[in-house]
Formats: sequence, C-alpha cells, structure tokens
Amino acid sequence: MQQSVPGRYAKITAIYLGAVGTGWVAAQLHLPLPWMIGALIFATGISLGGVQIKAPALTRPAGQIVVAGSVGLAFTPAALESLGAMFLPMVIAALLTIAAGFLVAWVLMRLSDVDAMTATLASVPMGPVESANLAQRYGVAPGPVVFAQTLRIMALVLLIPPAILLIDGSVDDPSATLRNIPWTPAGTVLLLTLAILGALLFKVLRISNPFFLGPLAASAAASAAGLPVTASPYVVLAGAQVLLGVWLGAVINRDLFRRAGRFVPAALLSTLLMILLCLVLALILAPITGTNWATMVLATAPGSVTEMALTAKVLQESVALVTAYHITRIFIIIPSAPLLTRITARLTHWTPPKRD
Repeated sequence: MQQSVPGRYAKITAIYLGAVGTGWVAAQLHLPLPWMIGALIFATGISLGGVQIKAPALTRPAGQIVVAGSVGLAFTPAALESLGAMFLPMVIAALLTIAAGFLVAWVLMRLSDVDAMTATLASVPMGPVESANLAQRYGVAPGPVVFAQTLRIMALVLLIPPAILLIDGSVDDPSATLRNIPWTPAGTVLLLTLAILGALLFKVLRISNPFFLGPLAASAAASAAGLPVTASPYVVLAGAQVLLGVWLGAVINRDLFRRAGRFVPAALLSTLLMILLCLVLALILAPITGTNWATMVLATAPGSVTEMALTAKVLQESVALVTAYHITRIFIIIPSAPLLTRITARLTHWTPPKRD
C-alpha cells in the first residue's frame, strides 16, 4: 500500500528527529562530528532494521554547500601561498591512491568473484555518483559499486576522526572549535548566497562534485578578496552534519545486503585495506613534507573530503592543506576515470554482460 503524502512527511520528520536525538547523545559523549556520526548510526540502524528511508534529494547537496562554504574560508592569501610547495606531494599522493585502488580491486575480485570492471569501479575512490554513472555506461550492476563507494565513506567518517582525536588526546571537546567560530548574520547570508551560486555554476559547467567544489571555490575567492563573509552559526553546521549523516545511512539497507551476498564482507575487508594503505602513505609523507601526521592522515584519506575537511577544522589543523590534497585527487581521478575503466577493460579482456 502506497503511503499518503502526510504519512511520508511524518515518517521523514520522525527519522530526522531520531537522527538529531542520536547526534545529541554523540555530542554529550564528546565524539568528533557528533551530529554526523550520530545521524549516520541512527539512519543505518533503522535502515538495516527494515525501515525504508527516502531522504529528500536536496539534503546531501544542502549539507555539502553549508560545510564547503565554511571550509573555503580557510583559503586565505597566506594559506594559498603556503600550498604552492606542496603541489608535487599532492599529485604523488593522488597517483599512489589510484594505484592502491587497483590493488584493492584485485583483492576484491579474489574475495568476491566479481568481474574486473565492478571491482575497479568499487575500489578506486571516485565517489558513489561518478562510479554509478560509469557502471551504467559499461553495463555492470551499479548497486554493488555504489555500496562499496558509500561503505568507504562511512568507514572513513566512523573511524578516522575518532581515532585521530583519541591518539592526539589534546581536544577535550571536539565541538568547541565549531561552536566558537565567529559569525554575523550578514556575513553568513553573504557566504551562503555565494556558496549556492558557486554550486549552481559548477553544476551548469558539469564539474564533478559541484555541491562541494562550487561553494568551496566561491567561499575561497570571497575570503581571498577580503569580502565580509563569515562562517555559518554552529546550529547550521550541526544541521548540515545531520543531513549528510542520514543521507549516507539511507544507502545501506537490508535488501542490498540480501542481494550482494558475499560481496558485503569482501567490500568491507577491501575498504579497510584501502584505508590502511592510505594511512601508510600518510605516515610516509608526513616527515618528508614536514607536515603534522594527523593533518596528513586527513589529507590522504581515500575520499570523504567534506567530512575530512570538517575534522581538520575541529582539530584546528591546516584545513586548506587537507582540502587541497582532496581537490587535487578529485581533479586527477574524476576526469581520468573513463580512461582508467577503459584500461581495466583492455588489460583484463573484459566484455560487458549480455542484456536480456
């Protein structure tokens, strides 16, 4: 039986209220990114319990716009100048991440018996949307690909920030930094207006990840130009975290687990391997570049730029540096993704499955 419109609104309202409540509990426990992690845990839990979550399509873009606008303020003229010397390490890190993705794809093939194209699209960190589009282009099932890509983002959010804060030990209240960011109503309105315009422009130009990169570019340009922009108040940033957490949790559902079979544990193991490889890369690059280890771990994390940049803000690490590493990887991987898939098809003699 199809649910009525009021019923659907009541259901989604109840879901977000539950996500906010779980986020509040996470905040009381002083977890990093509490509203995102709490919402993610809540949404995943009820989704696996059989509750179908249909998060409104605008929720993730809205969350990304708010966070990216805040992150872009870190790109001051001084920060931009300091990034020049890091360009080569950024490119090297991106290329090594691609290589790690192919290694993980090979492991995933051995663990789950999926074909080379599915394994590659599931393992190279290019994002759920881009990988799903390429999966459809090559005639492979997008479900496992989207699942693996989303699982990696979820694992990064749940593992990296808490682990760094636990090891660092210097941050008693992870939310304090975000709560104490100075803001003004006029500055926030101007920032969000520019962020939305940047997102729409990047969307029209068909630039990858437009709802993060567009607002980020607009915010960074406004900050560098000295415009009177300020970050959003904490309640808005917390709300953005809730939107992102529910959206991520909604992707994981019971039906997907039933259909995927042995692919689920294989994807989990390959995800942990990918994170481990990038962690090793970070610990190697940190002393070579003279960068704090925590900053480099966030910078080389295989995906989840929105969440890693927000974590850097919580830790008061170099937000611009962390974001720049991710942007470099995005602009290397996304444009070259079709080429990478063609190379995969050629090297493995892959042929598309027959359609009925």
